[in-house]
Amino acid sequence: MLCASYGCLNRGYATKARDVPQDDSILQGNRRACYVEDDQGHYVIVPSRGWEVERIVNQNAVGRVRDYIEAMRRAVSVGTSSPLAYHMACRQMDVALLAANCGIWRWRIRRHMRPAAFARLPSSLLARYADALHVSCEELKRVPQMPPHE
Repeated sequence: MLCASYGCLNRGYATKARDVPQDDSILQGNRRACYVEDDQGHYVIVPSRGWEVERIVNQNAVGRVRDYIEAMRRAVSVGTSSPLAYHMACRQMDVALLAANCGIWRWRIRRHMRPAAFARLPSSLLARYADALHVSCEELKRVPQMPPHE
C-alpha cells in the first residue's frame, strides 16, 4: 500500500484494494488516499479511514513530545535551561531549524539556551527569536508554571 500522506510503500499489509485498512485513527473521520493494486495489477487510489497501528504509534509519539516539553519546562523552572529551550520544544524545533529560521549561528543559539546568557540578550535578538517561534517577546521570556492543558 502506498499512502499518499506518508509516501511509504507497505507491501506487507495491503497490496489489494480489499485489504486497505478502515480502522479508526488520528484522521478523525477524514480519509486519505492509498495507492494499491486492483485485480488487474494496476495501481488505483482507494480511500482509507486509517489504521489502528498508526493510531497507536502516533499516540506514543505525541506522548513522548509532551514528556519532552514537560522536561524542558521543569529544566527552566529549576534554572538549568532558558525559556528559549522550552519554546523550541513546544514548536518541535531543534537548534539547526531555529538557526535557519532566524539567521543566527547554531553555537549562539546553544549558548542562549543557558539561563545566564539568555537573560543578557538584547531586545533585537529576542525579537528575532520571538518572530521565528511565533510568540511575543514577553511570552518568550517566561514559561507556564503548570503544563499546558489539552
